[in-house]
Amino acid sequence: MPGVPPAGEPAPRDGSLPDGAAESLGRRPFGVYVHVPFCQTRCGYCDFNTYTAAELGGGASRESYAGQAAAEIRFARKVLGPGVPPAATVFLGGGTPTLLPPAQLGGLLTALEAEFGLAPGCEVTAEANPETVDERSLAQLRAAGITRISLGMQSAVPHVLAVLDRVHQPGRPAQCARWARAAGFEHVSLDLIYGTPGESDADWRASLEAALAAGPDHISAYALIVEEGTRLAARIRRGEIPAPDDDAMADRYLAADDLLSSAGLRWYEISNWAAGPGAQCRHNLLYWTSGNWWGVGPGAHSHVGGTRWWNVRHPSAYAARVSAGDSPAQAREILTEREQRLERILLLTRLAGGCPVTELDPAGRAAARAAVADGLAEREAHERVVLTQRGRLLADAVVRDLTG
Repeated sequence: MPGVPPAGEPAPRDGSLPDGAAESLGRRPFGVYVHVPFCQTRCGYCDFNTYTAAELGGGASRESYAGQAAAEIRFARKVLGPGVPPAATVFLGGGTPTLLPPAQLGGLLTALEAEFGLAPGCEVTAEANPETVDERSLAQLRAAGITRISLGMQSAVPHVLAVLDRVHQPGRPAQCARWARAAGFEHVSLDLIYGTPGESDADWRASLEAALAAGPDHISAYALIVEEGTRLAARIRRGEIPAPDDDAMADRYLAADDLLSSAGLRWYEISNWAAGPGAQCRHNLLYWTSGNWWGVGPGAHSHVGGTRWWNVRHPSAYAARVSAGDSPAQAREILTEREQRLERILLLTRLAGGCPVTELDPAGRAAARAAVADGLAEREAHERVVLTQRGRLLADAVVRDLTG
């Protein structure tokens, strides 16, 4: 089941922002995230805010969702006012956005363009589970204005997919990637997970090679995290399968970085590799560089000018809020200048561009020098702290030292 939301102060019913927050809208890129909270089945490792048909209950449905999301888009336009720039990026995530018909996803883009405008060259990403798209629907998604597709592959090995409760056939993501290219998608991404109980080094290499053979220009590779409350956590607790091994996952990360780099995909964020700057996910970069975004949908998070808020999580509660014309936000937090700086250090350190030394206080600069001496980072001529490959394995510890 979905995890517990963060704590925070009550969010205003009218969605109003604190004084000064909206002033950053004209100075930073602006993006929109649309959360589609539906899945056909729940994967055993997943604690995302998603719901199967049996979990929805009354007051919410797939059929009515696009209209509710469009209502929040109109609400967002009123809250943000005239200073908001056209959306530079749009990300349709989930859940499984492609459980909605392509026409409904296209309708959401139409609503966004009507309210905010889409900047020239706007990146529009849709996540897709391979079993929910085919040659025809991918062509329809491209025609609807989606420019980038991100396919959840996870693994190419049947027994690994079985542990993850993934239902697609191993070769299906590669076929979908080929269909996407034929449909005119310039940017195609595949998501992989490593460290699944029972996965061998050979299994992981097979998955990497299968992903590369599909011809994507972007691959994300994430270490499996066992979240409390999931079926996977329960199986590990009962001793049915072993817990992921930290040393094995470090080896898998190094194998991924070496193989992807040799194939021409370079890391630009710890878990993401792309075939050049044009293939990088600009929406995620907006998050990682403290841009502004509005998150539409149940449980979606937003950030504008140091104020962060998150919507009520259940689709029924969300539907009731937007139908009444109220903000769907459940709570918010207003970050102090120090909190914003620490967050910038955390996020920028994860990027290949590194963290500017000017973000660090004296203790942080001393920690940066120590990280360089220990081979965990490099201090480039333009005074940025950039993690080495070994430093990426220990990124959390490096960041703790940089932030004191």
